[in-house]
Amino acid sequence: MAQRNCTQVTEFILMGLTDRQELKMPLFVAFLSIYLFTVVGNLGLILVIRTDSRLNTPMYFFLSNLAFVDFCYASVITPKMLGNFLYKQNVISFNACAAQLGCFLAFMTAECLLLASMAYDRYVAICNPLLYMVVMSPGICIQLVAVPYSYSFLVALFHTILTFRLSYCHSNIINHFYCDDMPLLRLTCSDTHSKQLWIFACAGIMFISSLLIVFVSYTYIISAILRMRSAEGRRKAFSTCGSHMLAVTIFYGTLIFMYLQPSSNHSLDTDKMASVFYTVIIPMLNPLIYSLRNKEVKDALKKVIISRNQAFMFMKLKK
Repeated sequence: MAQRNCTQVTEFILMGLTDRQELKMPLFVAFLSIYLFTVVGNLGLILVIRTDSRLNTPMYFFLSNLAFVDFCYASVITPKMLGNFLYKQNVISFNACAAQLGCFLAFMTAECLLLASMAYDRYVAICNPLLYMVVMSPGICIQLVAVPYSYSFLVALFHTILTFRLSYCHSNIINHFYCDDMPLLRLTCSDTHSKQLWIFACAGIMFISSLLIVFVSYTYIISAILRMRSAEGRRKAFSTCGSHMLAVTIFYGTLIFMYLQPSSNHSLDTDKMASVFYTVIIPMLNPLIYSLRNKEVKDALKKVIISRNQAFMFMKLKK
C-alpha cells in the first residue's frame, strides 16, 4: 500500500552519465554526433528503400520498419540525455517522465519482436525459396509488423501505468540519464513486489519467445546453407543473413549482459554503460550493418545520390 501522508513529487531530476564537469562537453559532442548520424542513417535507409523499386521485397519492408524503430528509439532517449551535459540540473516533469518510459518500453519491445519477424522472413527465404512470395505475402508481412507494434504499445502502456500509479514521496533524483523502471522503483514509497513480478514475467516471456524464434530460425537456416552444393550459393546466403545475424547478436548480447548477469555484479555505472549501448549505439550501428554489408542497399544509395546530384546540376544550369 502506498503511504498517504506524503507529498507526491511533480518532477524528477536526471543525474545523467557523469557529474564530472570536464567530461560533459566532450561527451556532449560525441553523443550529439552519434545522434545526428543515427537520424541521417536510419531516415536515409528508409528513403532509399522507399524510392528504389528493386527493394520492394519483404526483407526490406522489415528493414525499413527496424530503421523507423531505431530512429524513434534514439529520439526518445538521446535529446534528453544531451541536456544532462548542458544543464546543472536536468529536470523532467512527472508526465514527461511517464511518456519517456512508455515510449522507451514500446520501442525496445518492438525492436526485439521485429528482429524475430526478420529471422522468420530469412528462414522462409532460405529454407522455402519457391514458396517465399506466397508465404511472405503483403498481408502476412503487415501482420508480422502490426502485431509487434500493437503488443509493444499495450505492454508499454500497462507497465507505465503500473509504475506511475506508485507514490513517489522520498526523493525525486533519478540516478540515470533517462526514466527507466528500475531507477524509478528505487524512489517509490509504495510496495513494488507486484510490479517487479510483472516486469520479470513480461520481460521473460518477450525475451525468451523472440530469442527462441531467432535461434530456431537460424538453426534451420545454417543447416540449409551447409547442405547447399554451390559455394557461390552458400556465400550469397550467408551474405544475405549475415547482417541480420550481426544485428541480433549485438542487440541480444547487450540485453543478456544487462539483465542475466548475477545481481551481485550489477552496479549503477555498469548499468548506465550497458543502457548507453542499446539505447544510443545500437540504433546508430544498424544502418551501418545493413548498408555496408548489403550490395543492393549500397547500389540503391549510389543511385539516389547520383539522381540527387543530377537534379541539383540541372537546377543550377536552368538558373
